[in-house]
Parts: sequence; C-alpha cells; structure tokens
Amino acid sequence: MTKPDAGGGTPATVALQRAGIRFTAHHYPHDAAVAGYGLEAADKLGLDPDRVFKTLLADADGSLVVAIVPVSGQLDLKALAAAVGAKKAVMADPKTAERKTGYVVGGISPIGQKTRLSTVLDETAELFDSVFVSGGRRGFDLEVSPGDLITVTGAILAAIGRDR
Repeated sequence: MTKPDAGGGTPATVALQRAGIRFTAHHYPHDAAVAGYGLEAADKLGLDPDRVFKTLLADADGSLVVAIVPVSGQLDLKALAAAVGAKKAVMADPKTAERKTGYVVGGISPIGQKTRLSTVLDETAELFDSVFVSGGRRGFDLEVSPGDLITVTGAILAAIGRDR
C-alpha cells in the first residue's frame, strides 16, 4: 500500500508514485553517531538484515554502476564487474556518488536518482515478497516488491553480494 511521505517526499517517492508502484514509507530516528546506515535501519525497523538493501556505487571500467545488496553482507566487486561485462570494478568516490545520484551518502536511494545509471540488484532480493531500500534520506526507507524495484530502476539480477 502506498503511504505518503509525511516529510514531504523525495525523488524516490515521486518516481514510485509517477510509475504507479505501490510502496510503504518507513521513518525511523537516525543516530548521527552510527556509521552503518543499513544495519541501523534493520535494527530500528525490527527487520532481518537480509531483507534490507544498501545502495552502493562502483566504477566498472570507467562507467558508474549502482549495486543493491543486503546490508547483512558486502558487495562482491568481481561479481559486479562480471554482471555488467567489465574487467574490473572499484568503489566510486563518495562525492561522485552524491553528485551523480542527487542523494547524500547514507541516504542514497536506488530509485529516482538524478542520473540514470546501470543498476544490478543482488538475486537474494527475490527470496522476499518485499525488500527495504533507502528512501532518499537517512532515517527513511521504502518497502517495495523486488519486481517493482527492478522495474523502476531498470536493474538486472545477479549474484553480487557476499557474506561479511
């Protein structure tokens, strides 16, 4: 069910509404002292960390790529490179990530980014009826179905996550 964002909407919620995609907005109090944004979301929302996904940007042979992986694990850069047909992938500079997406680190949503980038969603998302991703602000997550997340981001599915 779509629930309006009481905080006034973000590019992510606007994109979902324009696409007619159902989502649920979840707000939680963000602690500025916490660096693990995704794990904080899972904890504060009482969720299995495998069901909460973080959005990361990587440089794959000179092209920026969005990777969406569970907060319970890490991004496998070799697997991401293979998924997009690149030889090598490295994490993107945080300032570049902010500039290209229009979001701040810790609140980067895979949805409604300023620049549309190739996107890869870890295949474990399909294990759940719904997953949680950043809504575009720290302390704000969106619950969507994996299929709708793929639709709105143009993502491909691949095994790009690994255990910590």
